[in-house]
Amino acid sequence: MLAKLEIDVPMCQGHGRCYEIAPDVLDADGDGIAVLKSDEPIDLERARAIAATCPEFAILVKEV
Repeated sequence: MLAKLEIDVPMCQGHGRCYEIAPDVLDADGDGIAVLKSDEPIDLERARAIAATCPEFAILVKEV
């Protein structure tokens, strides 16, 4: 199964855990806030693992 990630920007506090484990999927803007590199779907389990790194629950997983 595949999923897309969404970032709830106001919730993101820039901890960096998500883009440290998935630099091919996420990056940081100038303020350290997570940004998606692409809107292409990724493996659902990987998407869930990435989202689980966020202590603010700012990463949403949408199954496609």
